[in-house]
Amino acid sequence: MYEDIIDNVSEKLKKEFPNLEVEFFQGGTGTLQSKIIAELQANKLGCDMLMVAEPSYSLELKEKGILHAYLSKNAGNLALDYDKEGYWYPVRLLNMVLAYNPDKYKKEDLALTFEDFAKREDLAGKISIPDPLKSGTALAAVSALSDKYGEEYFQNLAKLKVVVESGSVAVTKLETGEAAEIMILEESILKKRQEENSTLEVIYPEDGIISIPSTIMTVKEDMSANKNIKAAEALTDWFLSPAGQEAIVEGWMHSVLKNPEKAPYDAKATDEILKSSMPINWEKTYKDREELRKMFEKFITKAN
Repeated sequence: MYEDIIDNVSEKLKKEFPNLEVEFFQGGTGTLQSKIIAELQANKLGCDMLMVAEPSYSLELKEKGILHAYLSKNAGNLALDYDKEGYWYPVRLLNMVLAYNPDKYKKEDLALTFEDFAKREDLAGKISIPDPLKSGTALAAVSALSDKYGEEYFQNLAKLKVVVESGSVAVTKLETGEAAEIMILEESILKKRQEENSTLEVIYPEDGIISIPSTIMTVKEDMSANKNIKAAEALTDWFLSPAGQEAIVEGWMHSVLKNPEKAPYDAKATDEILKSSMPINWEKTYKDREELRKMFEKFITKAN
């Protein structure tokens, strides 16, 4: 989540909960996981709530007995799966897509599917992907694509000399024409289009958009920083309410509610995205996390 989006959410929370001080610690999935592992040595986390990129890490935290169960009054309005015991809920829908610069390349000359993205020899050296060693959404994409196309998919990407880089670097290369096409979160392109009037465009892959529910959780009281469970429950309800989801959509991410009033700026309708999304086995993503990362390193990181 971008820092300016966190600032926007913080302002809304101040108005909704004037007596509550909410502080955010922001970091990539790899950073957060390392921080939590270190804090668990003291059997206490430095936070009261967690918002992570995708559900597989929530499954792990639940299994470890770190989370507090809370049945939100807004759970029935969710369009996406959630933990029926109340240990975690989806709070925003992120989408891994493809993107290009129409000022530099024609759409018809590019890959329109994830499958084709790994096969187009004419795009060799001109494509990039995010890093699953640092990013939870990237790991989710690796999980989905390996299930659908097998390890050969990543062998093919390596043959095309795919570059592994952050979204900001990839977008810059797209703008200059150094990159022809990139795999990236939809929000990164939508933000550019609205804030900078950028001409960069999203390609929603025809073989399935990789839709990733980011989850929110409460740390159980005896392991939380401030032991304020009631406040955490109130924040959970707010994030899953129309008001909370409005803040999410303003941040170029999709609502997790049924029949959302609107999609993010310039985005495909949320229900259309969900209908055409690529399946992801979250339990398998959790259990196979290290194997997926090692496979990626073997075929992509070390190959380059």
